[in-house]
Amino acid sequence: MTRETVRTLAALRHTVRSIALGHRLPADERARLVQSLSEVAAPVLGGGRPVTLLSGRGTDEDGERRLTLALRLPRQASGTEPATDPLPHGAQARPDGTVVWNLPLPDGQATSRPAALRAAAVRHDDADVALLEEELRAALARADALADEHRRLKDELAETNSGVLALYVQLEERDEQLRTAHGRTLRALEDALRPRPLHVAGLELAVHYAPASDEAPTGGDLYDWFTLPDGTVHITVVDALGHGIASTRTALTVTHAVRTLALEGHPLESIVARTDSILAPFDQSVMATLQLARLNPADGRLDLANGSHPPALLAHGDGTATYLEVRGRGIGFPLPGSERVLSTTLGPDDVLLLYTDGLTESRRDPVEGEARLKGALCRHRDEPTERIPGLVAEELVSEVLHQDDTLAIAVRRTGPDPRSPKLPEPPE
Repeated sequence: MTRETVRTLAALRHTVRSIALGHRLPADERARLVQSLSEVAAPVLGGGRPVTLLSGRGTDEDGERRLTLALRLPRQASGTEPATDPLPHGAQARPDGTVVWNLPLPDGQATSRPAALRAAAVRHDDADVALLEEELRAALARADALADEHRRLKDELAETNSGVLALYVQLEERDEQLRTAHGRTLRALEDALRPRPLHVAGLELAVHYAPASDEAPTGGDLYDWFTLPDGTVHITVVDALGHGIASTRTALTVTHAVRTLALEGHPLESIVARTDSILAPFDQSVMATLQLARLNPADGRLDLANGSHPPALLAHGDGTATYLEVRGRGIGFPLPGSERVLSTTLGPDDVLLLYTDGLTESRRDPVEGEARLKGALCRHRDEPTERIPGLVAEELVSEVLHQDDTLAIAVRRTGPDPRSPKLPEPPE
């Protein structure tokens, strides 16, 4: 390892530049090395004290050829640590005050100090200026290359972002198309599950249904209506627990069970409890409320059974309305069944409203909801029957705080068909 005593910063730069050039270091690497040693030695040389520069080359553990430069600084009263912290260009400080640089050497043999530098040993400023210009050109070329790379990466990033944004828009559009198609399919399926319009002499029937969300057009609100062999009309309104397809399946199961029992001739007061006993062995998770109505179109007799469902509402011709309360427990509830059957009579032009709690609980206050529902039905009672359910629902869900499926059925008694024989009175 060679040793030189250096007394000025210019001499240090010249010596380091000469060593780097002799070991074929690239211009930019040479410039960083000169700058690094200058930063460490400047405080000492500026104070008029010399430093010792040691240089040599060797091979590390991996067999890589390396150049070692060591700058030995004089001991200072405050200690031996160099002033620059952290040390530049990967330098390492030793306890004795020496700062060491280890740099990998490029392929090829080192050369002796160039003749131009040897000739300028006394006046080396011109040689250093030439090398400095080379280093500056290398630094500028590297800066230009980095700027070009930055611009290229920026353009690629902008292009990538544009592509990602376009893909995102396409995915959003595709997702919206799929949601719309999915909703149409489910709505068509649910409509197919609902009963066909029922035309009965002496009665007008209309229905309104709206899901809690357009993204989930199916729900647990379902109805069924049909005519029994004796001419009476049976109506079932079911509200199954939950939303979506699972609740639709539950509601459909309940309506089918009720229809089967009704057509088999089971008394109205027993159907709620029997439905639960039939379904419980197959699915313990089924929970639903239901309202059952039997209406004789000839004389207007109405019988109601209930399983935890909101009460039916009857609007009279004099502009008043009455809730028809029947206590009971629904499917899946403890002790399911209707406690009794309520019997009353629909007068000519009376309107019966059967519904689910999505109407009365749209503001999370059932009492307020029932009062608003009664007022809405009275206001719209004189409208055509097919419009009444939709108008009532529109008024009640105009300021919704709690989204839910809504179902409403309006039944108006228009009077008996004079061509139809009078039906016998049902047994008490």
